[in-house]
Amino acid sequence: MHEDTAVTAPRSIALADGRILAVGTDDEIATAFRGPSTQVDDVRGATVTPGLIDAHLHPIQGVELCQGVDLGRVRSVRELREALAAEAARVRRDTSDGWVRGWNLDYAVFEGARLRSELIESAVGEVPAMLFFFDFHTALASGEALRRAGITGARSFTDSSEIVVDAEGLPTGELREDSAYQPLLEVAPKPSRDETLEAARATFAKMRRSGLTGGAIMDGNPETLDLLEALDATGLGLPVRIVSAMDVKPSYDTAHRAALAAQRDRGGKRWRGGVIKLYADGVIDTGAGWLYEADADGEGLAGFWPDQADFVAAVREFTAAGFQIATHAIGDRAVGETITAYEAVGSRSRSGIPHRIEHLETLHPRDLSRLAETGITASMQLPHLQWRIADGSDEWARRLGPERAARAWNAGSVLRAGAPLALGSDWPIADLDARVGLAWAMLRRAPGDRDAFVFEPAERLTAAQALHGYTRGAALAQGDDDLGVIRAGARADLAVWAEDPLEIPADELVELPVLATYLDGLHTSHEG
Repeated sequence: MHEDTAVTAPRSIALADGRILAVGTDDEIATAFRGPSTQVDDVRGATVTPGLIDAHLHPIQGVELCQGVDLGRVRSVRELREALAAEAARVRRDTSDGWVRGWNLDYAVFEGARLRSELIESAVGEVPAMLFFFDFHTALASGEALRRAGITGARSFTDSSEIVVDAEGLPTGELREDSAYQPLLEVAPKPSRDETLEAARATFAKMRRSGLTGGAIMDGNPETLDLLEALDATGLGLPVRIVSAMDVKPSYDTAHRAALAAQRDRGGKRWRGGVIKLYADGVIDTGAGWLYEADADGEGLAGFWPDQADFVAAVREFTAAGFQIATHAIGDRAVGETITAYEAVGSRSRSGIPHRIEHLETLHPRDLSRLAETGITASMQLPHLQWRIADGSDEWARRLGPERAARAWNAGSVLRAGAPLALGSDWPIADLDARVGLAWAMLRRAPGDRDAFVFEPAERLTAAQALHGYTRGAALAQGDDDLGVIRAGARADLAVWAEDPLEIPADELVELPVLATYLDGLHTSHEG
């Protein structure tokens, strides 16, 4: 790897005022900078890289959504009911009016059966229940939860959200996309502001332990910026550097959008806004991913916005207002239409930062070259591969069919085409630990399980490519030329590894100790 992104002994780094002054040999640095007021941190034998940046995560929204029991280990309806019955017993014992909440549920648990409230009601009884699938694009609610939220039938939304109903028009319990399940979140108990601040700070601190010194929040609003401001104003400030996007939905009227635009320049020492998040589609697993051709169930032919011209207008409006645009696009047509929208208004913000596309789970070959030609950043989350099944029976692959599924998360092809690539976790959808993300990028199978099926082996990244995606690639994706790099003048955000992460086997990377991190040149030890 080039010397400006990784440093091993005997080279040294001089830091001052939160930035890198120089990189050179021990003797060069000692001669030029060492003196009675100089602090010397000896990391000889270790490897120093730029601090890692998670290009896409949800550390504050995740506090509200990740309530109750983690259902990630559940593999059958029987196991699900057992977990829910235990949680319902706890709720009855410990609260007077609590809810059963769960998250991280795999679609495969239901083996293709239609989602309905009856599947969980025998386990929870009279206690209202709301479960989120791992992607947080779909919820399953009990009848009591629907009743408390006033949901009695279908509703019309200004986006592709859907309250699924049966032949009689009664809600089945399946709620697709945010607008459909928001009525339940409004009536369910929620963490207090102080609890949210504490949980978010704990998440940010956890990020540091795997070498992360920054991240991009992809679900924000003005209240998110308020929370970041509050966190940055206490103690030593935010434990990591944060860029936060703000969501814009089709339902937002002119006044709402103007209020968001007025937030563009908000920021603090370690956080800022300046990014707008749009949605081009939902997810493949429920038929809400936008595809060039219908999926196996005849779905996937509609985008998130009822009129695509309104999406293009939103891109134009917020680009003109000086924002960078990040768009959730999972299906191949969603990606293609987003590229077209960016081409129509200019693929960069007024300050020259490339617009970006989030996820790109299946990408048509003709759109690969368009990404490269426009310089649009592909922001991908390769640990999402974990929910696939080797025989293609998972809902994602079944709906797409073998040909389109073979183009899954094709990060290698993105790089070969010459397009910018940034990597992240999408936490809480995937593990927050950056070492896990690096390993998935290199292996495309479960780290530590050498017998596991490798998905699309030609799309595996080298160690250098994966680390670049989590450092320089992620930094440039958010417009920070002075991050993700070790060179004079760059911010002193660094990670210190016990061994060179580029040299050890990817299966061992998840256990590689991060000895310390530096943020603005300030040292935090992670040993012990």
